[in-house]
Amino acid sequence: MLTLEILQSLWPNGNQHVPGLVEGIAASAPTVFPKYGLNDDLTIAHAMAQFSLECGAGLFMVENLNYSAQGLTNTWPSHFTGTMPQTCAHNPQMIADIAYGGRMGNAPPPSDDGWNFRGRGLSQTTGRDGYTNLAATTGFDLLNNPDLMSAPDTALECGVADFVQCGCLPFAENDDVHGVTLRLNGGLNGYPERQAWLVKWKAAMGLPS
Repeated sequence: MLTLEILQSLWPNGNQHVPGLVEGIAASAPTVFPKYGLNDDLTIAHAMAQFSLECGAGLFMVENLNYSAQGLTNTWPSHFTGTMPQTCAHNPQMIADIAYGGRMGNAPPPSDDGWNFRGRGLSQTTGRDGYTNLAATTGFDLLNNPDLMSAPDTALECGVADFVQCGCLPFAENDDVHGVTLRLNGGLNGYPERQAWLVKWKAAMGLPS
C-alpha cells in the first residue's frame, strides 16, 4: 500500500506548489484506491508511475502555459499563425484560450474555457469534457471549482478516477505499462520516463521489476 514515507521519498518536492499535497494523497489512499478497483500494489504502482510523469512528481499540478513565441510555433503551429505567437507569448491565459478553445468540450474564445479547464491534477486532465466526466464520477463540483483537481484532499481521487475512466486498469493488472500509457496519454509521450518511474514505484513497494 502507498504510504506517506514512500511518497515523501519519491516525491521529495511534492508540496512545493501545493502545500500538503503529499500528506493529502497518502491520507486518502486507503479509501480511494479500493473504491476504484485498484486492490493491489501492482495496480497502485502503475497508477502512481503515470502520475509521477504527468505531474512531475507533484511539481506541476497545474499546466504551465508560459510559452515563448517560438515555443508556441513549435507546440501549436496550426493554432498560432502569423503574428499570433509574438502577440500571445508569455500570456498563459490567452494561450490556453486559443490552444484549447473550441475543442475537448470547451467553448471557443472569447470564452475562458481553455484557461479554466487547462491541464490539472495528477493525470493532467484537460478540457471541459474531461472535467465533466470526472465530476460525474467523483461527485466533486469540478466545473465550478476546477482547483479541486489539484487540491490535497481530492487530487488522488480525481487522478485515480481518470486512470480508471481511461481504461488503464486492465493493463495495469497485467503489468502492461505500454498499454497503460496509451490509454492515459493517448500516445507514448515520455514513455521511457514512465517505465523508469514504474521501476522506482515497484522497488519502493517491494515488487519485482
